[in-house]
Amino acid sequence: MSDVRSAIALATGSVADVDAVDRVMQAAFDPRFGEAWTASQCLGMLSLPGVWLTLAQDADGLAGFALTRTVADDAELLLLAVLPDRRGCGIGRALLQRAVAEARSRGAVRVCLEMRAGNDATRLYVGEGFVKCGERRNYYGGRSGERFDAHTYVRSLSDPVPAKM
Repeated sequence: MSDVRSAIALATGSVADVDAVDRVMQAAFDPRFGEAWTASQCLGMLSLPGVWLTLAQDADGLAGFALTRTVADDAELLLLAVLPDRRGCGIGRALLQRAVAEARSRGAVRVCLEMRAGNDATRLYVGEGFVKCGERRNYYGGRSGERFDAHTYVRSLSDPVPAKM
């Protein structure tokens, strides 16, 4: 697929966007793994200081989003989701790069994230300079009672992003 970042509009979201965000999240996160948040959890997080929502919209509407927060000089990418039929087009990368840039502008010196072991998004994060720094065994509880490990990653904002080959 081609890179469609030019066809994507990134914008700051608000609590008014939570229903649309929830629809993307439910489509993007496989319920088998227990990773998706509820709309109430998103609303609660958005009410906290230092939290921001970035929306990626295309001609068909909301294609993805990122929910990020800063606390002191740390930033944490809480959620990043792209509709399954829009993956591989640069939307996730555009959202991640915007989240990192915004974190830097808010004074963060590093960005952390956590994801399920085996998540296909690992390539995206590693490609953008994130390094695995930890593991939480049996962290996610899936719908069937199965447990899944979480991996934590960090990116120092003083380190350059590795060059693409």
